[in-house]
Amino acid sequence: MDRIYDDPAFFEKYSDMPRSRLGLEGAGEWHVFRNFMPDFNDKDVLDLGCGFGWHARYAAERNARRVVAIDVSERMLAKAESMDSEGIEYRLSAMEDLDFSAGTFDVIISSLAFHYVKDWDTLIRKISSWLRPDGDFVFSVEHPVFTAYGSQDWYYSEDGKILHFPVDNYFYEGERDAVFLGEHMTKYHRTLTTYISSLLDNGFTITKLAEPEPPEDMMDIPGMKDEMRRPMMLLIAAKKTR
Repeated sequence: MDRIYDDPAFFEKYSDMPRSRLGLEGAGEWHVFRNFMPDFNDKDVLDLGCGFGWHARYAAERNARRVVAIDVSERMLAKAESMDSEGIEYRLSAMEDLDFSAGTFDVIISSLAFHYVKDWDTLIRKISSWLRPDGDFVFSVEHPVFTAYGSQDWYYSEDGKILHFPVDNYFYEGERDAVFLGEHMTKYHRTLTTYISSLLDNGFTITKLAEPEPPEDMMDIPGMKDEMRRPMMLLIAAKKTR
């Protein structure tokens, strides 16, 4: 997993994003993702790639019995812990390196982290084993249309106007050199078929799926109207049924 989030200059830019400063209400997908969240009351919860800890705190504030929040970035965890008053258990680890006993959690959540994971097949098998029967798995990833080409930027005219968004090499899964906040980083592209099939093959039933549009109250933010031209995120809720 890319550790660019511990680079001081990059971390400063990331910290200035609306979703970093404002929390869940500053995330353009939250108006949809909120409705994917299960009942957290008296549940054991795992947050994979917790970042600043917004989703972990959301679960804790809704009476989760235990919340374990994982991130590979020391700076992310330090920020999360500095804002925490809920008794969340934070751990520094790449999610690929985690090892929990079978049936440890009732709920596993993850926000915009799985596209940094190289070995998705192994991770999804682990996630299935960590969940108890009827456990909930809720996650968001960058949409396969958004990750396919790699650059994650528009094509522009000579005078700088947006022409279109490139989608190419869609069925060639694997590593991409992406640019985020002006910095190059490694991400991994997977098709929609791969995401869905991996869930079905590992004992999950999909209960909700969405390609969220920006909310109306964010449409005045510069560039937000262009987000209607292609999907940026994919949200999935699933239940472990076997």
